[in-house]
Amino acid sequence: MPSVLLTGITGFIGGHTARKLLPAYDVTALVRPSSLADKKAALPEQIRLVDIDLNDGPKLAAFLRENRFDHILHIGALRGGRTSDHEKYRQTNILATELLIEGAKRHGSRFVYCSSVGVFGAIPVQCPANDQTPRREDNFYHVTKIRCEEMVRAAARAGSLDGFILRPAITYGPGDLGFPFTLTKLVDKGLLFFPKKPFSIHMTHIDTISDAFVQSLSYQGPPGKAWIVADAKPAVFSELADFISQTLHCRDYPRSRRVASFWFGLGKRAAKLIRNELWLSRFELISDNWFYDVSDTYRDFRLKPASAIPDMKNVIEWYQSLKSGK
Repeated sequence: MPSVLLTGITGFIGGHTARKLLPAYDVTALVRPSSLADKKAALPEQIRLVDIDLNDGPKLAAFLRENRFDHILHIGALRGGRTSDHEKYRQTNILATELLIEGAKRHGSRFVYCSSVGVFGAIPVQCPANDQTPRREDNFYHVTKIRCEEMVRAAARAGSLDGFILRPAITYGPGDLGFPFTLTKLVDKGLLFFPKKPFSIHMTHIDTISDAFVQSLSYQGPPGKAWIVADAKPAVFSELADFISQTLHCRDYPRSRRVASFWFGLGKRAAKLIRNELWLSRFELISDNWFYDVSDTYRDFRLKPASAIPDMKNVIEWYQSLKSGK
């Protein structure tokens, strides 16, 4: 049975991917020693858990010297880019990736790196974004992803690494409290405001990205390829807001919540002025186009096409269950 070393197993994407690797792969996963016991207990018992923090370079390096795996799936990372502690981001996201790449090169392992569509910035300079789209270093998290992609591709070009890159868009599914959940909550409370102008967004179903990771282990093409992983097509934002509202309240979202683009431009300028990356991305994600060319992904992998309308219904139903306490 082929062996896989997985990072990020306690995260949303990593946890789903781990379960889909079984029983075809022998899975070993790195977990932070500080990870909650209930998170570890919820993982399948067939998975071997090793307490190593990606921030602990010496311990990670020693482990990789002493252990060989057929594949390394590197999904774990410090996310966000919202804090001023850039050194911690560098240690966890860049230096750990460098060590994992060296381990893969040493033992001849296939290396699959989880990057992000954030390498194109929160809002790409062109839509649909593709591999030729300019990179945007608009927050330090995105900077770390850009640097790590460069390392993977450089080693692949040199012929020393059987390496590949997957770039998921914002992911949705029950169990994640990120952007799709927040969007649902704002629609429910009538607190979502967005521009009158039409724009589209492009997320990815959790099954789509986890299936892509599993299939990347058997991909037969030349090393160095990168795939953008998202739904088969983007969603018009206003239609998605209406869909959420219809599911929750059996009516479209109020037209009064659609406002002039001027106010979002003002909000973005204010966020830039005070250097608040979190609020800048919030304004951007609900006021501009962000969608991607996924034709290569669906050509190379056997992925079941998903679409936020209607597939985000499971997020909405999960939100309802949490709200009702069931």
